Amino acid sequence: MDEALLRSLTPSVLAILVRRGADFAAAEDAVQDALVEAVRGWPADPPRDPKGWLVTVAWRRFLDATRADAARRRREDLVEEEPAAGPATGVDDTLRLYFLCAHPSLTASSAVALTLRAVGGLTTRQIARAYLVPEATMAQRISRAKRTVSAVRFDQPGDVATVLRVLYLVFNEGYSGDVDLAAEAIRLTRQLAAAIDHPEVAGLLSLMLLHHARRASRTGPDGSLVPLAEQDRSRWDTETIAEGVEILQAALARDRLGEFQAQAAVAALHADAPRAEETDWVQIVEWYDELVLLTDSPVVRLNRAVAVGEADGPRAGLAALAALDDSLPRHTAVAAYLHERDGDLVTAARLYAEAAHKASNLAERDHLTRQAARLNSRPDARLDAGKGPAR
Repeated sequence: MDEALLRSLTPSVLAILVRRGADFAAAEDAVQDALVEAVRGWPADPPRDPKGWLVTVAWRRFLDATRADAARRRREDLVEEEPAAGPATGVDDTLRLYFLCAHPSLTASSAVALTLRAVGGLTTRQIARAYLVPEATMAQRISRAKRTVSAVRFDQPGDVATVLRVLYLVFNEGYSGDVDLAAEAIRLTRQLAAAIDHPEVAGLLSLMLLHHARRASRTGPDGSLVPLAEQDRSRWDTETIAEGVEILQAALARDRLGEFQAQAAVAALHADAPRAEETDWVQIVEWYDELVLLTDSPVVRLNRAVAVGEADGPRAGLAALAALDDSLPRHTAVAAYLHERDGDLVTAARLYAEAAHKASNLAERDHLTRQAARLNSRPDARLDAGKGPAR
């Protein structure tokens, strides 16, 4: 049984049923029934046209359910117009399916779950394990999402920005259990890039690849976080970096800059530096300036403050940080880092401990706690604690 083949065919089969007139929820159930039949029968008797087989079986399952439904009379025309079995159409409706799953009426978590189910071909159990929630909880989330989009007209144009945001959320979930969501997001974004010619789709794919290339070096043997400056760059995947840079250069050449292209440019500059000390921070600040113009995002401004601290010195970074709301996530951690760079170890240690208390996940909390302990254990920090801030 070729599981990868089934997963790759699932979105196009589902899209065909919806285009024929099936509502999304019923079509998705029918496709799942067809997949079960494929798992049972294909190993002994593989079809010559797998996609056509799935479409035929799924459509029949949908019609069976429709006939048994109380609304049978309203859908008799579907029964009368049942297409003959045969090879499936070559039209790829996957792109429309992306737009449907990322519909603005869905919450971010529901859109991500529905995308993984309908486009990614993952089971409810796999998605639940990836999100570390009970299978029943994920099933309810997906069911609500399907009901929400069932009334959405499938021929409405989609919003590329919303689709990209959903894929970016999937990528940022990382990996856990038996499903690697980062790799899954890259696979889905490659699929989207093949279906639509859009520089921001290319920018997002480049960004994912450049970040993913550093994955092996991000944690130590004990699972602890390793900051970018301390990562073993010999463990970075140079082939993936080269692919990400090539995709980015082609996108930037089209002169239609978007936020994902700008973020990818920052990641490419980090990847281009053989050592942390050789990072081109001046150019990174320039890209963050572009990002501020594109998004006016407080998070972007926070990251820019770090870059300014590296390019122009920690006091310049602290000045940029002072203009931001101190309730921003990671604001305290950034302040701690910049104060340490400026030599104020007492303040830095206190802020690292405060940031650890605010951290949203265990790995980040442990890292910040270790940073505070490292500074508190230094003799010069203990000495300075009785003298006021060290400068």
